[in-house]
Amino acid sequence: MTRRERVIAALKHQETDILPYQIDLTYQAWEKVAEYLNDKDFVDKIGNHITTCYYDADPMPIPGMDGYFKDDFGVVWNRNGADKDIGVVEKWLINEPDLSLYTFPEVPEARLRKRCEETLANAGDRFTCASIGFSFFERAWTLTGMEDLLGYMITDPDFVTELFDKITAFNKKVVDIYLEYDFDCIFFGDDWGQQQGLIMGPHLWRKFVKPSLAKIYGHAKAHGRFIGQHSCGDIEEVYPDLIEIGLDAHQTFQPEIFDIAKIKAEFGDKLTFWGGISTQRLLPFETPENVVKESLEIMKLLGKGGGYIAAPTHSIPGDVPAENIVRLIELFKNQ
Repeated sequence: MTRRERVIAALKHQETDILPYQIDLTYQAWEKVAEYLNDKDFVDKIGNHITTCYYDADPMPIPGMDGYFKDDFGVVWNRNGADKDIGVVEKWLINEPDLSLYTFPEVPEARLRKRCEETLANAGDRFTCASIGFSFFERAWTLTGMEDLLGYMITDPDFVTELFDKITAFNKKVVDIYLEYDFDCIFFGDDWGQQQGLIMGPHLWRKFVKPSLAKIYGHAKAHGRFIGQHSCGDIEEVYPDLIEIGLDAHQTFQPEIFDIAKIKAEFGDKLTFWGGISTQRLLPFETPENVVKESLEIMKLLGKGGGYIAAPTHSIPGDVPAENIVRLIELFKNQ
């Protein structure tokens, strides 16, 4: 089987010769492994099954402000602290519930098309995703601040609905460009979960987030694409909703949060799980031997009957020992 065929089979809940797999790394983790292996090209040798074209609003360095980046929405990110991959928002652009105070950007069409063409030209036999990061809830709070956005959901729901409608319209333009290309999957990044339950609770998620997802999922599904969704945290309460509106794969699926055997039994015939190998507990703190042992157990459990893409629960962070990462790569490659 090709790598693309394995991923498609997993999404159709069919078992494969080996499990499809994906390992992504933060820059700090990449540096650590490149030095450990004395090989700056090691990522090209992992055998990852998925390649992704990203639209993440592309934060660009701000001249004269070291460590500060501005994205397409005008949001300034400070990467001078501990988080050097994404950073933290410097200030909120919408300081009261009034959208007349903010003008949405245009989609950077030429840049996005160039990225689509480059991703597909280099895909080989891999499964292809076209992604929007910070897609709905996250894009909203980067503009308003999370505390204010959650408050507005109670005090100013019409404003929140209007804000999500604007974000959805922007995302549809991005997806429309993606749909002109031969991507297998449209993929969204949007964190809703905490260690226990949803940040905004299921009622408010269904009121504000679900309608936006349903519109965009449905639009992509109508064009024959698979749908993938990244969300960290505990989102079990809305799995039935996500299945209802067409989600194919949930990425992260954290074992320290979910009873993965229970969730596999309840939803595994309807939803593909992408992740499952802990970047919060297992990879940073266990021995290489325990990393292999526990990862094998997870792969056997979640891979039964298909519906699983083996992966760490997130891009591997910089606190993970290089040897643990290398042992996981070897495990995946030598199934």
